Amino acid sequence: MSRKDSTILNPEPNAPRINILCLDISESSKTVQFVLCTCTVFVFFLLYGYMQELIFTVEGSKRYGWFLTLVQFGFYIIFGLVEVNIRKIGPRKIPLKTYSLLALLTLGTMGFSNASLGYLNYPTQVIFKCCKLIPVLIGGILIQGKRYGPLDFLAALLMCIGLTLFTLADSKVQPNFNTTGIAMISMALLCDAIIGNVQEKSMKNYGAANAEVVLYSYGIGFLYIFVVMLLSGDFSDGINFYSQNPKKMYGYAFLFSITGYLGIQIVLTLVRTTGAFAAVTVTTCRKAVTIIISFVLFNKPFIFQYAWSGLIVVIGIYLNLMSKRHPVSMADFESKFESVYRFVRSKFIASSYKSGHYLTEV
Repeated sequence: MSRKDSTILNPEPNAPRINILCLDISESSKTVQFVLCTCTVFVFFLLYGYMQELIFTVEGSKRYGWFLTLVQFGFYIIFGLVEVNIRKIGPRKIPLKTYSLLALLTLGTMGFSNASLGYLNYPTQVIFKCCKLIPVLIGGILIQGKRYGPLDFLAALLMCIGLTLFTLADSKVQPNFNTTGIAMISMALLCDAIIGNVQEKSMKNYGAANAEVVLYSYGIGFLYIFVVMLLSGDFSDGINFYSQNPKKMYGYAFLFSITGYLGIQIVLTLVRTTGAFAAVTVTTCRKAVTIIISFVLFNKPFIFQYAWSGLIVVIGIYLNLMSKRHPVSMADFESKFESVYRFVRSKFIASSYKSGHYLTEV
């Protein structure tokens, strides 16, 4: 049989297999795939958040957020090598120059995020992460020249208000509140905004696999942080601290790293099976549950300002999701505003005629 005949018999190429870890769910319905992906995302990322906060409850560990990042990067390199070999991914596609920038941004994102927990409540850190839209929106405009609609800007404004109120609540209940943590998590978000746009642009241009991006980004990032910590002496301090209880500290770090790595893979599967909108909705709900669990499992003061300022952030997230599903341009917004203005004005004039006020003023 010729190649042309086989193409006629099989006009559609075989769709890629959909797997959750070692479980092939390609034959399952879309609903089953969504439920399985959602459940596993919740499991892995809730464990990830729990382990991250648990590590910083160990006495003295708050000083070693950057060393935790070094250990985390080391584990990610191992996981990436295993995945590349299992999937038999070919040679590198993205230039090393681009990976050098991605590695620096990845280091900033995860390093500042881990280090900020030495100064902030975990729920405050998560709330800041929920507001990733703000720097991403700015980065998209500056780096890729993207245009955003009024709902995106309104969402960013609500997130800014919610963040400010949540941070003020944190400063009230924490006598040792330190603005250093706010600066660190803000730097993490700034790096996150840039890295998202650079990754998107690079993967579109070169068609690189996710495993390749993870391996080289974290590999070069590991070298960066290792050299800096070696020169500063923080590496030996971290080794000494972790060696006091290696099973506990490295065990926690391993669980923290493996749950984060697997969670990322499941999110990518969720994006492929149900779309980015559903994936963002699921991960946002997961963050809300993470905050609740943090208050329940870890002893920390709670005031209602946390609740309603967090609600403002959630409304902002919802508007951002709606803007992706139902895009509204500035022209559409101006047209709607003008029609509402005309309607209100006509009603006002009509009521003035009925009451006689309009004639009196004339």
